[in-house]
Amino acid sequence: MTAARRAEELIALLERRGATVVHAPAMRTVPLADDGELPSTTRALVERAPDMVIATTAVGFRGWAEAADGWGLGDALLDRFRGAELLARGPKVRGAVRAAGLTEDWSPASESMAEVLDRLLATGVAGSRIAVQLHGEPLTEFVAALRDAGADVAGVPSTGGCRPRTRARSTGWSTPRSPVRWTRSPSPARPRPPACFTGPTSVPCGTPWWTRCAGTCWRPASARSPRGRWPRTRCPRRRPSGFRLGPLAQLLCQELPARAPVLRVGSHGVAVLGRVALVDGEPRAVTPAQAALVRALARRPGRVVTPAELSRALPDPAAGEDAVGAVVAELDAALGVPGLVEAVADRRYRLAAPEPGPDDGARLGEA
Repeated sequence: MTAARRAEELIALLERRGATVVHAPAMRTVPLADDGELPSTTRALVERAPDMVIATTAVGFRGWAEAADGWGLGDALLDRFRGAELLARGPKVRGAVRAAGLTEDWSPASESMAEVLDRLLATGVAGSRIAVQLHGEPLTEFVAALRDAGADVAGVPSTGGCRPRTRARSTGWSTPRSPVRWTRSPSPARPRPPACFTGPTSVPCGTPWWTRCAGTCWRPASARSPRGRWPRTRCPRRRPSGFRLGPLAQLLCQELPARAPVLRVGSHGVAVLGRVALVDGEPRAVTPAQAALVRALARRPGRVVTPAELSRALPDPAAGEDAVGAVVAELDAALGVPGLVEAVADRRYRLAAPEPGPDDGARLGEA
């Protein structure tokens, strides 16, 4: 997951459902009051009032108002807002606007900047002074379209406290190497992980292992390629019904089990996904060692595997062959079905042979 803001909430939602989350934020957080560009932009808007204000992010709008109070410009800035047409991009922004004692004039049903732009171009903006709150991305095409239509656009560098980690130095934004690039590439033998993108700025640039991911997007803006930044991939992209953390977590919980390779073991279908084993579709919590052991056996279904081979697959290979027997002994209780892993001569193990059934041992999904 590449998001920075509210990352802990989404990680907790997924971990409670058995996921292992690798957090590699593509953005960094900066205090708005310490932003060198924001004070000068605020003073310019106070001195020359805008005809229209486009608020795009709730946390950024609140932070902007709080920072303006600290500079002694809070009341004057709100007065300028009251005299302007105020557009709020979504419900969270509307809440922040109303909490400041203001009332928005319009808000797009789709919560997209594309709908905002269509409305402005349809009504005409020639000669208007428009303040546009930037939320991570510079909104280059949006701003350019308004300027081409004759508007005087003032970009407000208020991004909810976040700045992209990969922005060029020429912009004045710091450029530590993105931690996305430090993330270890998954081995070909491991299942392909999904990628969670919560906005256009959370899409990393050019990281090779993203081409192997099962991409899952959040906002429509992140489902499109922001200035060509979406990595080239043949993997499917999905978008939840609502632009919230809950629907995103639900989408992942629906999509990933359906993609998990399922084997017939005995008379049951078994798949392992993260720290959860699916037995006939029912989730069973398993330890990392238990999940690793089942995966190792599933690579050679029906064949006998030695304890030495299985021990190398455990999270702690140094635990040795004795640890394999202990993990197998606990598997029956963890999976809720006895006998799925069979012990044969010389303490070797294998998955139970599939019994004839409607599926006749067929695999569901990719092996």
